[in-house]
Amino acid sequence: MALILLAPSCRKDFDYAPSSGNLSFSKDTVFLDTIFTNIGSATYTLKVYNKGGSDIQIPFIGLETGEASSYRLNVDGLAGKQFTNIPLLAKDSLFVFVETTFDVAPTNANEFLYTEGLLFGNGEDTQRVELVTLVKDAVFLYPATQTDGTKETIVVGQDADGNDIRVEGFYLQPEQLQFTNEKPYVIYGYAAVPGGSALAMDAGARVHFHNNSGLVVEDGASLQVHGALSGDQELLENEVIFEGDRLEPGYANQPGQWGGLWLQSGSINNELDHLTLKNATVGIRAEGTSPLTSPTLTLRNCQIYNSLEHNLWATSAHVVAENTAVGSAGGYGLLGQLGGRYQFTHCTLANYWGNGFRTGTALALNNTNGTEVVALEEAQFVNCIVAGSSTIEFLLNEDPMADFNFNFRNCLLQFVDTDGSFSDDPLYNFADANRYIDVIFDSEPDFFLPFGNQYQIGPNSAALDVADPNIAPPVPVDILGVDRTQNPDIGAYEFVPEN
Repeated sequence: MALILLAPSCRKDFDYAPSSGNLSFSKDTVFLDTIFTNIGSATYTLKVYNKGGSDIQIPFIGLETGEASSYRLNVDGLAGKQFTNIPLLAKDSLFVFVETTFDVAPTNANEFLYTEGLLFGNGEDTQRVELVTLVKDAVFLYPATQTDGTKETIVVGQDADGNDIRVEGFYLQPEQLQFTNEKPYVIYGYAAVPGGSALAMDAGARVHFHNNSGLVVEDGASLQVHGALSGDQELLENEVIFEGDRLEPGYANQPGQWGGLWLQSGSINNELDHLTLKNATVGIRAEGTSPLTSPTLTLRNCQIYNSLEHNLWATSAHVVAENTAVGSAGGYGLLGQLGGRYQFTHCTLANYWGNGFRTGTALALNNTNGTEVVALEEAQFVNCIVAGSSTIEFLLNEDPMADFNFNFRNCLLQFVDTDGSFSDDPLYNFADANRYIDVIFDSEPDFFLPFGNQYQIGPNSAALDVADPNIAPPVPVDILGVDRTQNPDIGAYEFVPEN
């Protein structure tokens, strides 16, 4: 990374007094946040002030361990690790830029707190600023480099002319098909689960994806995510988490950092429990295979949010979900395309996208893409919330050449047709007792922090105590393990009064 310094002055005709230890700093510790072993950090800035009335010369600026340090500096436009006789005018300042790349292997630790002093001056006048970085060991998975220098690729489909579409990627080998919680996994390119294989992930596994990377589950393959309920909802120690590989706080809620999870047509037994998937381009792409006798995808206690396009994009698929929160997205939260089967129970579909204009709603179902028509065999939403920051948060598009079977039961739905655009569409005949059963419209869900994808409900929620308790199979606890056997609430979260 090139570092550029905009110097405050170019004058060279001053007499400078030696610095006597009276420098001031923008911070006494530079925290470089968390990085993976052997992966470079972002660039961090320290500002150094001369608040005195005299021009000074700083005799030494450098790292405590000198050239052996794994930190890197840029001072006054020069890159290095040690500098001498740096001028600083009265009432002026200069920038010091700091980066690091650290190999954690020699420490024999999975995590290592790497600290070092950044020194200013000599002898008794030396001043010190601490540099602190948490370095994590990881399992790195990436495409091989071919003899011609190109990266290994995999086929992900065919174009209109029948030619293979290839992306940089690789097939997971048998010894790589069990992800544990011992170290994070960092994936470059698209990791593919080959047909006849199953990728299993233990509770607490962390999977980080580089830009333009993702996970592909091929025809005949499956993905089994075995997350579990966490005691600490900040740490999510037992949750399995899919996210990008930038660990700095500024990337914590940045959408589109990685590609997504692609369940290709013919993949089987994809079961995800206690998975948090965030900041992808398309969170989950699920392609079904007829006949839809068994689920393409089963979601339990999952959170999918902050995708640049869609959180869950299913095509002619069979998706079963319970206790799942499908949050904000730049497109649709849940897009059920070209028919399929959908059974959602105690789920929250809520799109409060705050990253600019969005193109979709919290929920959309159709049985056509304009050229093909495929039956929507079933779409049942029971005890679900469908809400968001737009007036209309679910859309239905039927081609009468194929079935379009859906119903909402004991749901909280947001649909305010302010200009009457849908008043003559029978799909939105809310008096139809076969499709809309005990549904509450356009009432406040009272989410805790909807624009932060936190969908716990508050005491003023219209979802309180109005879910149908007599459902089969029962879902006796919510996504956080809270009992809901008595007077259950609609959605993935039960209301919990403050103590």
